[in-house]
Amino acid sequence: MDPATIGLIAFGLMLVLLAMRVPIAFALIGVATTAAFLIFALRTGTFMPERAFRATASLVFSNSFELMHSFDLSMIPLFVALGNIAYRAGITTAVYNSARVWLMQMRGGVAVASVVGCGGFSAITGSSIACASTMGKICTPEMLRLGYDPRMATASVAAGGTMGSLIPPSVLFIIYAIFTETSVSKLFLAGVLPGLLTLIGFVLVIWIWIAMDPKVAPVREKPASRGEKLSAAIEAWPAMLIFLIIVIGIYGGFFTATAAAAVSVVITTFIGFAQRRLSLKSLWEAVRESCVQTAALFIVAAGAKIFVAAIALTGTAPALVQAVADAQLSPTVLLLCICAVYLLLGMFLDPIGIMVLTLPLVIPLVETYGMNLIWFGVVVVKLLEIGLITPPVGLNAFVLSNVVGRAAPLGTIFAGIWRFLCADIVVLALILFFPAISLVLSAGAP
Repeated sequence: MDPATIGLIAFGLMLVLLAMRVPIAFALIGVATTAAFLIFALRTGTFMPERAFRATASLVFSNSFELMHSFDLSMIPLFVALGNIAYRAGITTAVYNSARVWLMQMRGGVAVASVVGCGGFSAITGSSIACASTMGKICTPEMLRLGYDPRMATASVAAGGTMGSLIPPSVLFIIYAIFTETSVSKLFLAGVLPGLLTLIGFVLVIWIWIAMDPKVAPVREKPASRGEKLSAAIEAWPAMLIFLIIVIGIYGGFFTATAAAAVSVVITTFIGFAQRRLSLKSLWEAVRESCVQTAALFIVAAGAKIFVAAIALTGTAPALVQAVADAQLSPTVLLLCICAVYLLLGMFLDPIGIMVLTLPLVIPLVETYGMNLIWFGVVVVKLLEIGLITPPVGLNAFVLSNVVGRAAPLGTIFAGIWRFLCADIVVLALILFFPAISLVLSAGAP
């Protein structure tokens, strides 16, 4: 069996295992180790397992060691801790509370506030699923209590939660940067404008939906007083400060992405204690939860690194590049094919699984065509973002369904999500045809 065939079998087996919901780390490490062992054992044309043990062990442990000592990887626990500490200090939910107070007199204002709150939450935590889970507990029950249509009450939060993938900091951007050797700082800044465009698109969807069917949102609530609005705005200042530290600090060259994460964690902890919303007990809980989440991400990242190394042995990527070159596909056709593959995989697999499975093959193609890897990173993350709310899986929809329970079954959530998917497709098209949207801010990043 030649290495290219082993590579194709490995990809097929990975797809099957991920579709069966086998944990990503176990699937990656198991398939990659087996594929590497077979390649080394069959190198001479005859199956000689005694020659493969040492080479396979060297590949597995050297790649794991190299990854764990990566400087860029150190920012993952910092940003995970930032999100957990900010949540327990009430900083993330303050954004929603502030937006709700300012928008409550507007018809559909609570739904708009939910989307804005998800954007604020995303700007701190960097996790789409965590955003959908947390904001689903806060926003959706409130909208249902006020008489919102269950489709809008759930779809707005499920879609809003996806912005955690695009608005910095983003775990997906960090993983993409590690495996493509690109700048995390540039990727973070490249995601700002597309993230804001997505936010605007979701708000427009809510307004148009209400204009076409006023019954989906209750009548306007009594407007808040100036004092209540001022108090709500002041309450949200820590979230804005943290976001500015990350964006302006990186854009101005004051911090690296890792340093920005460290500074943000320290400031968030200080603000939490100063406002008496954070205790030693809750801080310990946040740190403990961060350790568990970080360990899971590190194991997945190590498995992905081993998988990439194993695929490199098969020669599958060069063969694919040559096949595409022989087909003489135009850059536009290639991009459309890549988008179609990501959208199809997004219907069934989780974002990290899709990324580590496709990047070893897709990145060589993109580099061959001379495309900007920072811009392409934004395109990939946007496609993964769309996959989070695409039926039949749509992880954000499943998470929200579990949070809300019988009040909004999964079918109801998907019945409202298609409107937000349309907005996502429009934003994706803008990013594809106008790369400057992604690159204008990242050009000045270190």
